[in-house]
Amino acid sequence: MQPILELYLSNWSLTDAHLFTTTATSSIYTVQHQGETVVLKLLNEMGAADEGGGAIALDYWQGQGAVRLLRHDAQAHLLEYAEGADLAKQVRQGDDSEATRIIAGVLNQLHSTASPLPANGLKPLHLWFRSLFHRAKQESTDEQSALFQKGAAVAEKLLADPCEVRGLHGDVHHENIRHKTGRGWLAFDPKGLIGERTYDAANTLCNPPDMPELVLNENRLRSQAALLAREARLDEGRLLAYTFAYACLSACWSMEDGGDAT
Repeated sequence: MQPILELYLSNWSLTDAHLFTTTATSSIYTVQHQGETVVLKLLNEMGAADEGGGAIALDYWQGQGAVRLLRHDAQAHLLEYAEGADLAKQVRQGDDSEATRIIAGVLNQLHSTASPLPANGLKPLHLWFRSLFHRAKQESTDEQSALFQKGAAVAEKLLADPCEVRGLHGDVHHENIRHKTGRGWLAFDPKGLIGERTYDAANTLCNPPDMPELVLNENRLRSQAALLAREARLDEGRLLAYTFAYACLSACWSMEDGGDAT
């Protein structure tokens, strides 16, 4: 057993740790706490630097549309456990539109939190787009560069005139929403942003990532965008614009990680 795991099991009165999964930022365990199964998320160096805003967002939502944050510090988060399937399973079973309706319902809960926004800790949306803005400034005349420049221009226009500024999850997609008995569908693993709420819906239209034939189908994109806009009370045009800007941003991140723009 890792020393850091032993430390948190002792300090936070946790038992029966089982590794659930590992990610680029953390090792995630199910543990027992006061007779209940919960999640212990141990952050690595990258996670400690990147996920502070996520804890602030979860604390802000207080379980409204998201898993509850039970305890946290700079190196670990103790979280409510949503034991059910994620929404990607719903899509694979042919219920794409129902999954979109569920996502809209979760977004409506997150974005209707009545508490005042945290004064510090949530990253402004314009900083979130910095990779796209940086790449768009690189001098090049190829088709790919032109696409990044167009995406940056769209993002700048949207960010200059935001509508309905809220605390944002920042990474809403089918695999970041799970079902919990008695609580319904809950978001988890937020980035912790602040900005126009439309952005939180844009990412969902580019997912699930392991179903490219579905995601790249223009008719699916338009039908799900119309449904998501209607159910989440968003302007469809702005949603599509944010989806395009987000897709360009995501391509920049992929290239920064050594991948390609697709």
